Amino acid sequence: MDLSIIVPVYNVEKYVRPCLESIYKQGIDESRYEVIIVNDGSTDKSMETIADIIQQHANITVINHPQNLSLSVARNTGIAAAKGEYILMPDSDDLLIENTLLPLIDKAVETKVDLVVADYLPIKSDDIPSFSGVSQETLIWEEKTGGQLFLEDMKPEQCYVWRTLYRRAFLLDNHITFIPGINYQDIPYTQECHLKAQRCIRAHWKLYIYRLERPGAATTYFHVKKAKSFILALAGTYKLRKLPHLSPEVRYKLEENVYFTFSTIIYRIIYGITKSSERRYIMKMLKDEVPDLTFTHGTRQKVTSFMFHHMPNLFIELYYLYGLMAFKKVWKIWKR
Repeated sequence: MDLSIIVPVYNVEKYVRPCLESIYKQGIDESRYEVIIVNDGSTDKSMETIADIIQQHANITVINHPQNLSLSVARNTGIAAAKGEYILMPDSDDLLIENTLLPLIDKAVETKVDLVVADYLPIKSDDIPSFSGVSQETLIWEEKTGGQLFLEDMKPEQCYVWRTLYRRAFLLDNHITFIPGINYQDIPYTQECHLKAQRCIRAHWKLYIYRLERPGAATTYFHVKKAKSFILALAGTYKLRKLPHLSPEVRYKLEENVYFTFSTIIYRIIYGITKSSERRYIMKMLKDEVPDLTFTHGTRQKVTSFMFHHMPNLFIELYYLYGLMAFKKVWKIWKR
């Protein structure tokens, strides 16, 4: 079997049907792939919404979690059950663009590369029903090492699992799994894959529709529990610097990516957490989970690192006050 498509499902009754329908609009013989639906303890009508699709296709397997265990655990479950040579992991509220997957899986099976990374379209949720397809340019293949892919194509704000075909043997041989129970599992996972991959293909080809601004999505809102998830994602990424044989250029960029993740956490704290006690608690969690976290690239990073280690509460409160002042300034300008 060439491909396993793993679809975790948790309370997405408004979105999961279009996702599954898009999988079956790829012009691929169903004997070549399987669809593994991991019902992660849904309490709404997600599974009822797609019951007829499940009955119509013999290549669908459903795995039920008795309770919600998280997207990362659901993906680990799907990978453990997968039989395909390659794995694709779309989110259940997104879609594949019609008739775009076949050339990617054909190329993957032909070349036996570790990763095939494609392009995607971010589209507002309200605009998706009127989406009528995309005019594709000529498909361009670039074969790269994992290090080249990491340096040239990896953006720390776009660590998206769903845009990549993963060779299953590569994941298993390198013991790459999702950190259980966290929201931001894509961040360490995608970077570990890039850093450990030998042969990759960068496909300049739009495969995926990323649904923006979906209410209740895992990436919306921020609170202490999500802060802990973000911190664990940062900790998992920071550990990657210990991988052997990283070039100085790759190591430098990895450290920059970690700093970006740290800065994103700070931004989320100052704009999403209003209680001083919670802000300070999050900073304590960060220090406890990554006690050796250090930044050394330039004066700003060095000052940030010093403040984080020696005056974390003052550091976050100063940033919070700065955020308030910046917001008030923007608000005054907007009201004019």
